[in-house]
Amino acid sequence: MAAPQAIAVRQDGGVVHLTLNRPETRNALSLAMVGELRSALAAAQAQGDVRVVVLRGAGGNFCSGGDLKDMAEARSRHGDEGRRVLRNISAAFGHLCEAVAHSPLATVAVLEGTVMGGGFGLACVVDVVLASTTAVFRLPETSLGVVPAQIAPYLVERIGYSQARRLAVSGGHVDGGAAVALGLVHELHAPEQMDAALARVLAQILECAPRAIASTKALMAQALRQPPRALIEVAAQVFVDSVSGEEGVEGAAAFEQRRKPRWAPQ
Repeated sequence: MAAPQAIAVRQDGGVVHLTLNRPETRNALSLAMVGELRSALAAAQAQGDVRVVVLRGAGGNFCSGGDLKDMAEARSRHGDEGRRVLRNISAAFGHLCEAVAHSPLATVAVLEGTVMGGGFGLACVVDVVLASTTAVFRLPETSLGVVPAQIAPYLVERIGYSQARRLAVSGGHVDGGAAVALGLVHELHAPEQMDAALARVLAQILECAPRAIASTKALMAQALRQPPRALIEVAAQVFVDSVSGEEGVEGAAAFEQRRKPRWAPQ
């Protein structure tokens, strides 16, 4: 596979950092960037020693949304061809959101500066969101005459139907404090504190067992769409598998022996 051009990839132990690397566009999501992010995530999941993926933007901004050049180029095509290209652009981003949302790895986003449109959507699909006080969140699609189509389901899932509707009909513009209140952001920090906050969160995640994290995320995803009663037997089986599995046995032994389990940094 060709080396990424629109993102920067760096691995630090069990953590892969994926940096959106088009600062001249405030890291707009080109079709190429979307493809590189999907490929890098798939590679991290297949690698075996990766436990966390961190998304961040270069140049002081997270992401300004979809790349207007891609869309303009698609609009310039005649008839059905242009519509087909636009559909492919939208679907590609939707597949990226789905891949991040359902990744078995822990996912963290570090948000700074512009968090707009598709960048807003990416913030909705990760497990942990850390934001700088510089972050400004926009959902401008309806003010531009378009629909936040791929973002909408994840926005509802993250902050609820009522707040999602409010943001959609008002061209949503919120700062970091409001984003925390909405539940979009989990922690808000001054710019100089962001790296320390990320290091702390990564340390906490790496203390947890990777298979247990993956199974917990999968069970919680089912809980979004099914009532608790329907999951009783499913959850019981997941519990049995975890307790009797390698991680469960190691976790119990580590607790009894007052040591760290093998998966945790020693």
